Amino acid sequence: MAKSKKKNSAIETELPPAPVTFQPITETIEKNYMPYVMSVIVSRAIPEIDGFKPSHRKLLYTMYKMGLLNGNRTKSTNVVGATMKLNPHGDAAIYETMVRLTRGNGALLHPFVDSKGNFGKQYSSDMAYAASRYTEVRLDPFCAEIFRGIDKNAVDLQDNYDATSKEPVLLPTSFPNILVSPNMGIAVGMASKICSFNLAEICDGTVALLKNPKITTEELLDIIKAPDFPGGGSIIYNKETLKNIYEVGEGPITLRARYRYDKNENCIEIIEIPYSTTIEIILKKITDMIKLGQLKEVVDARNEIDLQGFKLTLDLRRGTDPDKLMSKLFKKTPLQDNFSCNFNVLIDGAPRVMGIKEILTEWIKFRIDCVRRELTFDLDKKNDKLHVLLGLGQILLDIDKAIKIIRETEKETDVIANIMKGFKIDEIQAQYIAEIKLRHLNREYILNRISEIDSLQKEIAELRDIISSEAKLKRHIAQQLVTIKGKYGIPRKTQIIYEDLVDEYREEEHIENYNVKLVFTKEGYFKKITLQSIRGNDEQALKPGDEVWQIEDADNTPEMRFVPDAQKVYKRRASEFGTKKASELGDYVPLKFDKGEKALAMIPLKNYNENKNIVFIFENGKGVKIPVSSYETKATRKKLVNAYSESSPLVAAFCEDKPIDILLVNDSGKAILINSKLIPQKPTRTSSGSTLFQLKKGQKIVEATVNLSKYPNASKCKKIKVPATGSTL
Repeated sequence: MAKSKKKNSAIETELPPAPVTFQPITETIEKNYMPYVMSVIVSRAIPEIDGFKPSHRKLLYTMYKMGLLNGNRTKSTNVVGATMKLNPHGDAAIYETMVRLTRGNGALLHPFVDSKGNFGKQYSSDMAYAASRYTEVRLDPFCAEIFRGIDKNAVDLQDNYDATSKEPVLLPTSFPNILVSPNMGIAVGMASKICSFNLAEICDGTVALLKNPKITTEELLDIIKAPDFPGGGSIIYNKETLKNIYEVGEGPITLRARYRYDKNENCIEIIEIPYSTTIEIILKKITDMIKLGQLKEVVDARNEIDLQGFKLTLDLRRGTDPDKLMSKLFKKTPLQDNFSCNFNVLIDGAPRVMGIKEILTEWIKFRIDCVRRELTFDLDKKNDKLHVLLGLGQILLDIDKAIKIIRETEKETDVIANIMKGFKIDEIQAQYIAEIKLRHLNREYILNRISEIDSLQKEIAELRDIISSEAKLKRHIAQQLVTIKGKYGIPRKTQIIYEDLVDEYREEEHIENYNVKLVFTKEGYFKKITLQSIRGNDEQALKPGDEVWQIEDADNTPEMRFVPDAQKVYKRRASEFGTKKASELGDYVPLKFDKGEKALAMIPLKNYNENKNIVFIFENGKGVKIPVSSYETKATRKKLVNAYSESSPLVAAFCEDKPIDILLVNDSGKAILINSKLIPQKPTRTSSGSTLFQLKKGQKIVEATVNLSKYPNASKCKKIKVPATGSTL
């Protein structure tokens, strides 16, 4: 044993030292690291102009060659196995790629794979897909548009990894799939994150760009309104942010869940969530908030996904305001989430971050080349057919001669040469004639065949005309896009909510409730006065020339409706205003309006079920009553546009819970005093109303008031029907 150890030790000491090679770090990066980086960028993570990564392309092309575009479904494992001839990755990676492309998974607006079986769900991380031996797939009919022209040399083919078969470099998609299918990939040092857009809008936008290459981003934004996600939900629309994304290809998009409130069960049902999150993440966050006592409004939260689709249910405590609760959840949970766009696309093998117009421009270049190659293929086929038909026409001159040549030729190998010599035609034409069956060597058959010559020549001329003209190629592509839109276009799934109409959650809304008096003045000043501070001092401080228009008894919870002179209604909660004393001027309400708008009325509301109307009096002598229920909106808004008719300037607005007397005064010093019962009620907010005060040409209403103490003789102007002429005030 000792000798053996000694011997091994001697051998070890006799080994020469390992050679040491010094390599600069720059050389290491260039020779070892950069090839890996480029392989990941070009061959794996970043999509190309057809909207696919190599893994998607290899899978779909394999299914196409398997005849699954028009055939029956086959087991997924068959597709996975066949795809391995093009894709050197393992079967698990190939199947995972397929799962995302299926209709069952729901990750795409327009799925490429028609599936049967469990493929999981995009909105859930726990719902695992079944093994490939259990599920079945085939290509969706929609895939006809991504393979259009592929068998007509529309795109280049290249060798697969072991040079045993061919695969397309790109797929000749006949629509801008790069912007229709959402795509995400992480490469080395860069990434790509492309959201999906509505197919119909993308087709319209591309047609507009084909017709006018100088179209502006704002014009495109009017056509391609916003991203459209497969899971639905809502997008908070910020025009400037979207414009920036459309121009440079980068920026955040804010997404929100959609929900409904079940009054009978007192629960909120969340039916759609942002594309960028999952139900498990949301449920965990809500559960954690309940445990920490941060969500006392919710009794229970549970996953109720079933065959009907997505549903996350929240049971509420009695008295909880569902809209107010949802604004809190949007603020504190992933029910509102951001999708960070990064439109990084491979163009000619190089990654480029581009805006919408630039991407569509690159796609048009790509598509023009595909269509030109496809039409050239058709042209060559038609030219070949025309060529042989022209040769066939030669034997029509003397069918007997053709038969005699064939009959008298001793050797079979000489038949074609003799026909060429006898009719002065080339080898291809002679070969075609020699292959004609004996029964077809008659005048009728030959005449029927050569009758196609004129139509062929016309078709060839048309094809040559299109191929040689870029304008006609663009027109051809535009016609295809219009057809695709009509055949496959679907309504938007993602609802658009304008940012200025979104009511964000604020902690200060959760305040103590108490009784108050709400005071509103002619000049637009508002005061919320507690009952304690008003005792013994109810004289209101006002600016010179100002006067009190309204005093309402209320508490600290109603939603205030302020009506300006600009066809809008602004909403503020009473709790948003600080309490004032009668000796103070109060808050100047128009500071929260758009510039130049003047406040005309204050209308406090507890809810939209109150039996109240808003009475509008217009400058042209007309008036109308609109039920407050007409101003109810699904989304929480701070400003409602088109709140009343714009046919005439608004003079005044009043809240009517019981009939009130209103005095209307014109600019000639005449007036009418009418009861609000005479004013017709209309359900449409923009109704122009009915004539109340008959005015002479050039006259207008300058004041409408319910404060009759200002005019002691107002009762003399009392009218019992409308329209009425004015009496001197």
